[in-house]
Amino acid sequence: MKINDKVHLLESTKGSYAYLVLGEEPVLIDTGNPNHDKQIVAELAQLGLKPSNIAHILLTHSDVDHIGNAKALQAASGATLWAPQEDVPYIHGEKKLPGFRRIIGATMKVDRPNVSHTYAAGQKIGDLEVIPTPGHTPGHISIRYNDILFTGDLIMTRAGRIKPAPGFLTWDKAALQKSLREVGHLTFDYVCPAHGRPVERGNLWDAFL
Repeated sequence: MKINDKVHLLESTKGSYAYLVLGEEPVLIDTGNPNHDKQIVAELAQLGLKPSNIAHILLTHSDVDHIGNAKALQAASGATLWAPQEDVPYIHGEKKLPGFRRIIGATMKVDRPNVSHTYAAGQKIGDLEVIPTPGHTPGHISIRYNDILFTGDLIMTRAGRIKPAPGFLTWDKAALQKSLREVGHLTFDYVCPAHGRPVERGNLWDAFL
């Protein structure tokens, strides 16, 4: 799905969407559920890209359905792999996932990537801005590119509306609410989540302010 000339939703990652941003350098935001790396590479080819064209892979957080193809795509592309510092121990398997995530982690196996770089608050990677939005996980981040906000699992969309991810998958509900309020004061026109289709912001975020 073409969001604009520079941004594409990768349909091959349906269920937990990854996005391709053709900014200063080609960037992947998240990598979807495990075992879809070949489909992702095929979709990149349809867009005229080889894996080696990808300069950076940006993970919004540590959930299996976001890191699922990171190792394979990192190996195929040689891209720099970024993730939140607080989530790296879970990505590397050095810490056990809490609560229901432990069950998901036990049933959905993933080849664990090696994160080479971690974010700093307010950091820019090319022309993409990293925005800390903890709550869903300890280090969850969102990413702003021009007038588009990539939200990871900060919110999800359904029937043209936005809502937070389910409470049973929320690490810290108070932190999540704070992140939702703070993001609401930022300027952006489009919302691109991992779960649900992209929507125009309009007044949809007002309920969180």
